[in-house]
Amino acid sequence: MIHTTHSIRVRYGETDPMKYVYYGNYAEYLEIGRVELFRSIGISYDEIENQGIWLPVSDYKIKYIRPALYDQKLEIHTYVKKIPGVRIEFEYEIFNEEGVKITEASTTLFFLDGKANKIIRCPDFLMKLIEENWNR
Repeated sequence: MIHTTHSIRVRYGETDPMKYVYYGNYAEYLEIGRVELFRSIGISYDEIENQGIWLPVSDYKIKYIRPALYDQKLEIHTYVKKIPGVRIEFEYEIFNEEGVKITEASTTLFFLDGKANKIIRCPDFLMKLIEENWNR
């Protein structure tokens, strides 16, 4: 398993008139978690794309437990619990600054060869980094 954490602060523009985070903004929070997980294992999202690999989202599930509020510091926990094949699955937990879990989510992305426009297995350069960072 790979597990990373990343903190963000809720900005005013991400909230509705009640100062709750607008539900559509959670997808961006999850993307932040994914990007930071890749960065933590030694590769940026940009480097993956520069290798000709795209990672489209094919599935997105979310459970809102409690609202996130304006100016709260949130901690995004991102997990990869299975070695990827043609898909990579991410699981997430978001906690507020009191340490209370407010959101659970998951996304599934697949590996796409950008030139051939074909689904492929996880490329070797990325699999090597995943295996090197497994169980940390």
